[in-house]
Amino acid sequence: MNKLKLALPKGSLQESTITLFQHAGFQIYAGSRSYYFTTEDPEIEGVLLRAQEIPKYVEMGAFDAGISGNDWITENRVKVVEVCELKYSKQGFRPVKIVLAVPQNSKIKGPEDLKGKVIATELVNLTKDYLKKYKVSARVEFSYGATEIKAGTLADAIVEITETGSTLLSHNLKIIDILMESAPKLIANKNSWQNKWKKEKLENIALLLKGALEAEGKVGLKMNVEIKKLGEIIKILPAMKKPTVSPLTDKKWVAVETIIDKKTAKLLIPELKRRGAQGIVEYPLNKVI
Repeated sequence: MNKLKLALPKGSLQESTITLFQHAGFQIYAGSRSYYFTTEDPEIEGVLLRAQEIPKYVEMGAFDAGISGNDWITENRVKVVEVCELKYSKQGFRPVKIVLAVPQNSKIKGPEDLKGKVIATELVNLTKDYLKKYKVSARVEFSYGATEIKAGTLADAIVEITETGSTLLSHNLKIIDILMESAPKLIANKNSWQNKWKKEKLENIALLLKGALEAEGKVGLKMNVEIKKLGEIIKILPAMKKPTVSPLTDKKWVAVETIIDKKTAKLLIPELKRRGAQGIVEYPLNKVI
């Protein structure tokens, strides 16, 4: 049997990644202390690793494919195939930011003020590329963690990953520049991508994952509508393209079905009811493809 060796991120992205795969139709089973995961798909052989390490091991061929943030793909300077971008994070469905931050009382206002300063970060290569862009010479030190507490004591500034900025704010830090935005990507080893079966398998996984992300924040809506009121209902009904209208056994009525943003449902449903829609059903979606 053909096997696809797949590495998924362990740690902060683990829970949201597993949830995404489950919505895409892959049931992932992983113990809290395990570095392996299993799935009902016998063609997938899975490992959980830190997102920082996945790009280099995919490039080496230890894994056929993996998911890691674009920041770590850039940091590792790897040559891999980027199959697709997946816009989700630990807490939501938006990219994270890689930022330059300093203490609130710092005199550093921008990258040009970093000359001769010390910057602590896990993203050493990315930070050096940033300094090179601005032609600034500074010392970049690798941080093994707890980077926020080093600003103002062990370093003049830090380069850190943030989703909401709240952790930086709680450490009395301010963001003075954004180096990049980063979202997870499904990446593949170049040789694996040349394998017809593995490429098709990865394309199928990518399609389902993107479909699961597209479904986030959306719901399905169906209802029965009198034909004489159909035009009025469709006028207020948002849809990805056009609502589906199907005949009912009672020829004076039709069934209308559409997909809408979840946040609009609570406002839309009462209005639909007032305009004559009946049997309104809202239902969750796993995938929109």
